[in-house]
Amino acid sequence: MAPVVGGYLRHLKSQDVQPGDSFLTRRGEPAPPVASTRVMRDDFGTPALVIATLEGGREVKIAHGSVIRVRTDRPEERRAVPDTTFSPVDAGSPEERIVAVGKRHLDDTELTATAARLSHGLNLRSGSQLEDVFGMAERLYLLHEDTEGTLATLGLLTNLPWDGAVGRWKSIQAALSLASLILREEGEHIAAANLGRRLLEADEVPSEPGRASRVLEVRQRQLNEPPLYDREISRALQARDAEAEYQWRRARFGQLLYLRARGGSETLTDADLDSRIARELGALRTLADELEAKAATRR
Repeated sequence: MAPVVGGYLRHLKSQDVQPGDSFLTRRGEPAPPVASTRVMRDDFGTPALVIATLEGGREVKIAHGSVIRVRTDRPEERRAVPDTTFSPVDAGSPEERIVAVGKRHLDDTELTATAARLSHGLNLRSGSQLEDVFGMAERLYLLHEDTEGTLATLGLLTNLPWDGAVGRWKSIQAALSLASLILREEGEHIAAANLGRRLLEADEVPSEPGRASRVLEVRQRQLNEPPLYDREISRALQARDAEAEYQWRRARFGQLLYLRARGGSETLTDADLDSRIARELGALRTLADELEAKAATRR
């Protein structure tokens, strides 16, 4: 019996696939409907794969961020108009800084809407809100080339300590790495190095000698052979999927910044990393401009 498939043919990001959607084969034939999905992350906490379990038990692995064709009963959702209204904030509060940053580029609806939402109350113990703050900083740096605004935003994160929460530390680590890059570019090498040393706070080593040596060996291997997502970026280029390419290059850029901030590795020198970071930054800013222009035509 042929599977019952939805009435809409759509292109979806892998992470947007939902139960009931049906993938299309290369011949255009529908696969059995999706029963469930889950996301697998790489060793550094970045989403890497979406694993969809189909009715019947077969598993399909798709790169996170890639675009695939599906049959679905879900029509394309209309884009909601974002709320860009700032809440009143107390002087000297984190929310005051967020509002000030959000007002730097009022023509950037995404940036302003994020700042407006965080102005209602910023919880610096919330991993998702820390991710939003870093997203604002990264957008200021990549799209607007606004280093002053970027550092002002990152300052909300770079003073936060390692408290054992990996989800929170991911954004703090990214903030320390990006702030270190900007300070090096501005000639503040001592301040940049101090931020880089803070990345070592999460390097917990067990007290047992045998286990400690194994942990250090694995950590050094991760530094020497970091995931730089060459295959994923190549796949996005072949598919002409600028959004997926942008997301994978963001992941690569973050990894390079992390390595550079903490002093490189046995296989990648500071000079190697500086060269790679410069190339990646150029590619990211070009993609950011292209994607922003496309988004503007859809508004």
